[in-house]
Amino acid sequence: MRNSPRIASYLTVNGFERLSYLFAAGIIALWVQCFGDWWWEETYAVIYGQLIAASLMALAVPWRRLSIPLQAVALIVVNLAFTEFRWFGVYPKEFGPGRVQAWLSDLLAPLFPFFWISLGVWLIVLASVVLGKRKSGLITVVGASLLSLSVIDSLFTPIFLWQEVALIITIGLLWLVASHFEQFRQKHPESWRDLLSYPLGLVASVVLVIAIVMGAGVFVPSIDPIVKDPYTAWKESRGEAVPSMIGDKIGIETVAKKGDSRSGYGRNDTSLGSGFTFDYSPVMEVTTNQRGYWRGETKALYTGKGWEDARDERDEPTITGIKAEQQLESGQPEGVETSQVSQTVTMLRKDKFPVLFGAGPISSVVMIEEEGKPLPRLRWLPKSWELRLIGRTETIQYPQTYSIVSDVPLLDEAVLRNILAGSDAGNVGAMYLQLPNTLPDRVRTLAADITRDQASAYDKVKAIEAYLQNNYTYNNEPDLTNRTSEDLVDGFLFQMEEGYCDYFSTSMAVMVRTLGIPARWVKGYSPGTLPVDPSMAGFRGEEMEFINPEGEGTYTVRNSDAHSWVEVYFPGYGWLPFEPTTGFSYPYALPEDAPEPAPIELPADLDAAPSVTAPAAGESSPWGTVALIAGAVALIAAAAFVLFRFRQSLPLWPSRAVRYKNANERVVRETERLLRFCRRKGFDRIEHETLRETIDRWSSRFSSLQPEFRRVQHAFEKAKYSAITLSEDDVSRFEQDAKAIRERLSS
Repeated sequence: MRNSPRIASYLTVNGFERLSYLFAAGIIALWVQCFGDWWWEETYAVIYGQLIAASLMALAVPWRRLSIPLQAVALIVVNLAFTEFRWFGVYPKEFGPGRVQAWLSDLLAPLFPFFWISLGVWLIVLASVVLGKRKSGLITVVGASLLSLSVIDSLFTPIFLWQEVALIITIGLLWLVASHFEQFRQKHPESWRDLLSYPLGLVASVVLVIAIVMGAGVFVPSIDPIVKDPYTAWKESRGEAVPSMIGDKIGIETVAKKGDSRSGYGRNDTSLGSGFTFDYSPVMEVTTNQRGYWRGETKALYTGKGWEDARDERDEPTITGIKAEQQLESGQPEGVETSQVSQTVTMLRKDKFPVLFGAGPISSVVMIEEEGKPLPRLRWLPKSWELRLIGRTETIQYPQTYSIVSDVPLLDEAVLRNILAGSDAGNVGAMYLQLPNTLPDRVRTLAADITRDQASAYDKVKAIEAYLQNNYTYNNEPDLTNRTSEDLVDGFLFQMEEGYCDYFSTSMAVMVRTLGIPARWVKGYSPGTLPVDPSMAGFRGEEMEFINPEGEGTYTVRNSDAHSWVEVYFPGYGWLPFEPTTGFSYPYALPEDAPEPAPIELPADLDAAPSVTAPAAGESSPWGTVALIAGAVALIAAAAFVLFRFRQSLPLWPSRAVRYKNANERVVRETERLLRFCRRKGFDRIEHETLRETIDRWSSRFSSLQPEFRRVQHAFEKAKYSAITLSEDDVSRFEQDAKAIRERLSS
């Protein structure tokens, strides 16, 4: 025990300062999380690696003059380890006056901007430790962190950082306690030594007090704020959305609505399934001769939680040194009839993407930025159909405009139906048949049940597509409490039965693979919307027809159009896209004189619940729960029947017939309620704008609801400005249209 005084002396050398490194690193780590998908995985790896390394060095080495240099060395090592830095040798014979600089530039290029970001984070940690030596400086550090996160959380963005704020408060309390004890140790060393005689009681009391304080905040009921911040209240009173002001989102109008994130092109697909809010800010305009889906990236490895690049995808041979008008191979079999689609893309915001978007597959690049200008460094992945910019996404100059040409395969059902299920998939790759070992058997059983009456591979795929579209509900904020399965697809198909495109597309890709048919997951954007033809602005009582069946025009693509779908491989035909998401339809190009695709017929017994022989792993027997749910449903149904049957005799029944004087007033009031609902969904209405003008703008934004919006407008004008009294049929039709608008905007 002779070394005990030495160990105690070692542990107390700059003890508070060393502990401050942990507190400062924890606060900085929580703060950088607010950047979400705006930083890439390598950036987070470097920052977190540097924070961990600096904290360990500070704890292990108590002497500041040695600890600081070691932390600087750790900074360099972390950057070398987590970036794509590669030593490619020195060749003295080739070195000239300018070659050394070029060699250093190429050698160090992978380290930037990661080195500068991690260096800045380290310097902030050092500054926080220095400030934390005094209580006033410590409160300044914690207060600045809380204030910045509170501003991001409440005023300017729909990002929710409550957990980060709570954790920073916890760290701040612990830091203040440590600071208090440090000052107590310096001023009263004798009392401090006596206090250390009871270390367990000291630590337990501190932990208990902080646990009570934080527990009171964590477990109280969650309610909306009674008083909104002045900025948000002022914007909402004017019927305006709150602008986002973080990173590249500056100036983008967003809808103030609860959710985990906003719609948009996802940067990380490894864990899918959280809800999102719709962001209607425009991303790009696409001028094309044919309507299409604007393809981005594809993923082949399904993990049970989301999608990743398979090893063969990462090692895929690429074509570089691409020139203007150069023909790009796509791996599609020869002889398959295609349609040539030209596209000019103009970006409307400063987002940086790893790929150029276009209908798949891209066959040539016409120009980038301007005609005649040399193309930037590009690489084409012929198997994945991805046209990528070479370099780090953070540092590349993403083009503001570019023109490309795509050779899109025509949908020839006669040829596709001659391809039998289970036929040789050729050299397409085993990665497109991969499934996790943890996939529950009932997913395979359901896929087999859906396709048992189909002979060809194409009809089997269409049957799965139709089953998903007809039996599941689209919801951008699904109820995740209904899901207990660890597998995304299993939870969606058998428990949640609602979700958005990632749920539908992932489920279809997985079920198709269970049949031995190669499939892959694709993400990009749906077509977007065309501007309204001014000649059709006036409503004339008839249904508005789609005036452009070929789809030629300039489409405005918004963040809300971000989408995912499926591509399936057919031997001798190649990859073909499919759309399983409810409410969406893929715009296929068809051969001349080809009939429209007929709907597939599903087995009649699939209209009910899927046939499952055994519960999935980890689930208990459902019979008790089923009986309880059935009894509750029967009781609710009986109560609803009684209320509906005797509603006129029940007191205080909120009948709409009593609320309004006549049908005309009813339509006028309900139209005003619908307008307020649309404004809450982000549809602004300009002051002094007539209803007709408002409907014109809203219809162009949501083209699929043009007929419903027009009929609502016609009913409102008839009820308000004419002497004709609306009939019950008119009111019923109006209510159906209003309901359709509400449901579509809420989905």
